[in-house]
Amino acid sequence: MATSSPKTSPAYSEGSIRVLKGLEPVKQRPGMYTRTDNPLHIIQEVLDNAADEALAGHGKKIKVTLHADGSVSVEDDGRGIPFGLHPEEKAPVIELVYTRLHAGGKFDKGAGGAYSFSGGLHGVGVSVTNALSRRLEVTSHREGSAARIVFAGGDVAEPLVVRPLESGERRQGTTVRAWPDAKYFESSALLQAELLHLLRSKAVLMPGVTVSLLNEKTKEQQTWQYKGGLRDYLTQTLNGEPAIPLFEGEGYADKGHDSFAEGEGAAWAVAFTEDGAPVRESYVNLIPTSAHGTHESGLRDGLFNAVKGFIELHSLLPKGVKLLPEDVFVHASYVLSAKVLDPQFQGQIKERLNSRDAVRLVSGFVRPALELWLNQHVDYGRKLAELAIKAAQTRQKAGQKVEKKKGSGVAVLPGKLTDCESRDLSHNEVFLVEGDSAGGSAKMGRDKESQAILPLRGKVLNTWEVERDRLFANTEIHDISVAIGVDPHGPDDTPDLGGLRYGKICILSDADVDGSHIQVLLLTLFFRHFPKLIDAGHVFIARPPLYRIDAPARGKKPAAKFYALDDGELTATLDKLRKDGVREDAWTISRFKGLGEMNAEQLWETTLNPDTRRLLPVRLGDLGFADTENLITRLMGKGEAAARRELMELHGDAVEIDV
Repeated sequence: MATSSPKTSPAYSEGSIRVLKGLEPVKQRPGMYTRTDNPLHIIQEVLDNAADEALAGHGKKIKVTLHADGSVSVEDDGRGIPFGLHPEEKAPVIELVYTRLHAGGKFDKGAGGAYSFSGGLHGVGVSVTNALSRRLEVTSHREGSAARIVFAGGDVAEPLVVRPLESGERRQGTTVRAWPDAKYFESSALLQAELLHLLRSKAVLMPGVTVSLLNEKTKEQQTWQYKGGLRDYLTQTLNGEPAIPLFEGEGYADKGHDSFAEGEGAAWAVAFTEDGAPVRESYVNLIPTSAHGTHESGLRDGLFNAVKGFIELHSLLPKGVKLLPEDVFVHASYVLSAKVLDPQFQGQIKERLNSRDAVRLVSGFVRPALELWLNQHVDYGRKLAELAIKAAQTRQKAGQKVEKKKGSGVAVLPGKLTDCESRDLSHNEVFLVEGDSAGGSAKMGRDKESQAILPLRGKVLNTWEVERDRLFANTEIHDISVAIGVDPHGPDDTPDLGGLRYGKICILSDADVDGSHIQVLLLTLFFRHFPKLIDAGHVFIARPPLYRIDAPARGKKPAAKFYALDDGELTATLDKLRKDGVREDAWTISRFKGLGEMNAEQLWETTLNPDTRRLLPVRLGDLGFADTENLITRLMGKGEAAARRELMELHGDAVEIDV
C-alpha cells in the first residue's frame, strides 16, 4: 500500500520578510489610515492643513472647489509649504510631505514650533491623500516664488519646478488639487451634506476666517463667515427653544499654569432645551470629533458639578432624589472647541479624543465659569436646577417600572428600543448593540419583521457586586431588562419567563479589545442577574468581521467581497485567492475599526442575516454554576486584584493580543 509523503510547508526564511516602502502600507491597508466608504476624509486632511495655517494666525481665506472632472482643490492664503531641500533628507520638503509617512510640521510642539496647536500628530495625513489619489497637484506660493509638483498614485510624476512670482499673482499660500482613486473607495462621490457641515464648522471655529465652496458643475458658490463664532452657530442649529439664555465662555492656560501648557483650554456655547433632539458637536484643534471623547467628558463633568453645587448651595434638591450627571446633560446642546497641545486621538481619522488630561482641562475652565454665571443669574440657575431635578425624578420613576410590572401588567418599553413587528418568540431576536452609530446602521439593515435593536451607550456597568435592588439606577441595565421582559433573578430563583419578548438575545459589539470588554460586562450581567436566560439557551454573541477583502475579477469569476472574523480567516481567504490565480497585490484589505464603520448593507450580510452570520450560543459548559461563579469572581470582583494577577501570570501567554 502506497503511503503519501508528508506535506511540506512553504519555507520561512530571511527572504520571507517583506518590507513595505514609501506609501505601500497605505495602498495595501487604506482602511487603517482613512475612511473607505467615500473620499471625503482624504480631502479633509488637506482642508485641515489649511485650517491649521489659519489657526496659527497665518491665513484668512480657505476656498474649496469641486471641479467638473471629479477632482477637488483646496486653496489657502497661509505661509505656503516650504519647497527648499530638507537639511537631512536632501530632498525638497514639499516632496517629502506628500510621499513620506510620518513627515510633517506638526511634531514640533514647543515654543517656536511651526504649529503649537494642530490636529496633526501622526504626520501621515496628506501623504495618505496622495497615496489614494490618481493624480495630485500642489502649488506653493512663498517668499517671492511659486513652486509646483505633480504626483500620480503617490509617486512624483512631474518634478518640482520653481519660478518667480508674476506681477499681480498672490504672494503666499498653498493650492492642492486631488483626483481620488475610485478603486480604494466604495463610492467615489463626496457626501455633500458632510462636506458642507465640515466647511461651515471650520468657519464657526475660526471667527474672521472666510470659508467658501464652489461647485463648477452647478456654478453654485457658498461662503461662510461667523463673526459671533460658537454662539451664532449653536443658535442657528438648535432644535428647540432654550429654557435659559445660552451659556458661553472660554478659558485658556496662561504661561504660569501649573498643569497645562500656555494656550491650552477650550471655548464653548451651551444651551439647555426642554424639547427637541440635542445638538452636540465637538472639536479639538479644529478637527471634528464625531465620536466624542475626553474633552466632552470634561464639559459634562464641569456642567454637572457646577449645577450640583448651585442646587446644594440653595438647598433645592427634594428628599430622596439623587442627581446624576446625565440628569443635567440630557437637556444640553453644545458646541465645544478644545485646544490641546499634544492631542491623542483614537485612530488615524481622529474621530475621538483619548487624551486623559482633557477631562481635567475642560472641566477646570467650565465649572468655575458656570458657577459664577449661575450665581450672577439666580433665576436662570433655579430654572436649570428645576430641569435637572425633573430629569432625575423621571429617571428614578423609570427605574421602578420593572418592579411594578407584574402588578400593572404593562411594561413601558425604552425609547431607544427599535422593536420588531412579529410577536413569535421562536422567531424574534433583539441585538444589544455597542454605540449609537452602529445602532443606526443595524436599524437600517435589520429584518424589521423579526429583529429588534437596542443601542447601548458606552461601557455597561460591571454588575458582579451590584445588589439586585440597585440595578435599575443604571439606565442601560434598566432598558435591557424592560426590553427583554424578564426581571433580574438568581440561580436558585424561579423567575417568570412568560414575559420574555425575544427567543434570541444577541450581544453585538466591535470585533476589537473594547468590544470584547463590553461582551464580558454584558455576559457578567446575564450570568449574575439573568442566569435562567443562559440556562434556557436564549443568550448569544454575534461575531462581526474584523476584515473585508476586495478581490478583482478572476477568469470567469466576477469581482467579489469576502469577510474574515480574525487573522486566521484572513490568511485562509488570501490563500484561497492565491490558488484562484489572483495576483499577490491585486486585492485590497480593509480593517473595520468598529461596527460604526459598516453601512447597513454590510452589517446585514455579515452579522444580521441568519443565512450568513456567525452567532455563538452562550452556555455554562462543563464547569457548572458554582465553579463558573468562582472563576468570574476572580475576573470581575473589585477586591480580586491579586487573584487576577495570578491568573494572568499562569495563562497570560495563551492570550492573543490585538495591538
